[in-house]
Amino acid sequence: MTDELKQYAYEHRHDFDRLVEFKSVSAKKSELPETAAWIADTFRDLGAQEVEKWTDFGEDNPVVFASFKGQNQDKTILFYNHYDVQPAEPFDEWKTEPFKVTEKDGFFYGRGISDDKGELMYRLTLLKYYREHGGLPVNVKFFVEGEEEVGSLRTPKYAEKHSEQLSCDACVWEGGGYNNMDHYQVVGGLRGIISFDVEVTTADVDMHSSLASYAESAPWRLVKGLSSLRDTNGHILIDGFYDTVDKMSPEEEKLAEEQDFNLENAKKAAGLRHTVNDYNPLKELVNMPTISINGLSAGYQGTGVKTVIPRHASAKLDCRLSPHQDPEKMMQLVREQLVKNGFPDLEVHMNLGEPGYRADVNDEFVKLAMDEAKKYYGPETKYVLNAAGGGPADMVNTLGVPTLSIGCGYAGAKVHGPNENIRVKDYTDAVQYLGNLLNAYGK
Repeated sequence: MTDELKQYAYEHRHDFDRLVEFKSVSAKKSELPETAAWIADTFRDLGAQEVEKWTDFGEDNPVVFASFKGQNQDKTILFYNHYDVQPAEPFDEWKTEPFKVTEKDGFFYGRGISDDKGELMYRLTLLKYYREHGGLPVNVKFFVEGEEEVGSLRTPKYAEKHSEQLSCDACVWEGGGYNNMDHYQVVGGLRGIISFDVEVTTADVDMHSSLASYAESAPWRLVKGLSSLRDTNGHILIDGFYDTVDKMSPEEEKLAEEQDFNLENAKKAAGLRHTVNDYNPLKELVNMPTISINGLSAGYQGTGVKTVIPRHASAKLDCRLSPHQDPEKMMQLVREQLVKNGFPDLEVHMNLGEPGYRADVNDEFVKLAMDEAKKYYGPETKYVLNAAGGGPADMVNTLGVPTLSIGCGYAGAKVHGPNENIRVKDYTDAVQYLGNLLNAYGK
C-alpha cells in the first residue's frame, strides 16, 4: 500500500476534533454520557452495521459498541479505546486551551489527545477512509469505555456479559508509539496494578507542636510506615512480593534485553533530578513490581505559620505488578507487612486492582504486526513484551485473543499532565500503518 492513507489522514486530521472538546473527566463524572452519544452517532455516520450503548452496570459512563463488516468476513479485529480523560488541572500551566485541539508547529495539543482520544480519532479517520474507498479489509469492532482513568471497574463485567458480541480473532489496544529513543514500538501487554489509600490517626485533636517532646504526629507515623516498605534503591521490602513475578522464557528475556531505553533521554524529557537506579531498567519496566506514593495529605498547608502536631494523615499509593501477579494477594501482602513492621494502626483501603496481560510472542498476529511495523517504521522498530503501565486486562483475559498496543504516542506526549500532545506526523503515520496491517491481515 502506498502512502495514500497517510495523505488522506493529513487532509482530514481535524475531522474529529469535536471529541476533545467534551470535558469527559471520569473523576468528576463530567460530560460522559454526552461524549458516548457523540461517539455512537459518529460510528453510525461511518457506516457501522451495529451500534449500541451499554449501560448494564450504570448509566453514568456508557460503553459504546460498534461493528463494521469487512471484505474478508472470516477475520475480525476488536479495537479497545476509552473516551474519558484525566482532569486538566493545573489550568495555568497549559499553553493552549485544554479542551480544544490546537495544531502548532507540527503538534496537536489538548487533554486526551494522546490518552486516549487521539488514538480513537485516528481509528475513526481510518474508518472514514475505507467508507469512501471500497470498504474495510476485515471485520472491525469497537469497545469504547468511559471509566478507564478511574480503574475500569466495570469493564470486566461488560466483557463477560457481552463476550459473544465482542468475539474476535485479535484485539488492538490503546497505547503504543515511539519510545524515548524515538523508535516505534509494538507493545504486547500490560503490567498489573493495585491502587490503595493508607491513613493513620494518632490523637483525637491536633496538638500544640511544643508537645512534640512526647506526642507522635500522624504525618511522621505515616511516612515512617511507608518508608519501611521500600529501600532507597526502589527495592520493595514486602515479604513475598517478588515470589510470583512472571518467569520469562529465554525468548522473552532476549526481547527485553533488545529494547532500547536511554536513561539520560528519559531524565532530560521529564527534568528528572533523581533516580532510584542509574542503569537502563529494561527488564524492570516490563516485568518487575514497583511501589509509588502518589500523594500525601496532612496538617496545615496554608499561608503563614500554624505550629501544630496533626492528628491525621493519609496517602495514596499504587503498585505496578508483573503481568500475572494476583492484585488481591499483593494487596494482602502490603497489609501484612505494615503489621510486621510495627505499624498495625496504619489503615489500608484498596481502591482498585487489575491484573496484567502478556501476548504470546509466537502468535501469528503478533508476528504479522511486527513485520508490517518494521516495513513501515523501519528495522529499528522494537517489540515490547508489555507496557510499564496497566489497564483493564481482565477484558483481554476474558476474550482470550492476542492483544497488541499500536498507537500514535511518543515519549514526550506529557500524558496526564498540562500540554498533553502528539506529533501530527505520528498521527498520520498511525493511520497508514494500521491500514497496512488490516490489509495484510485480510489477505
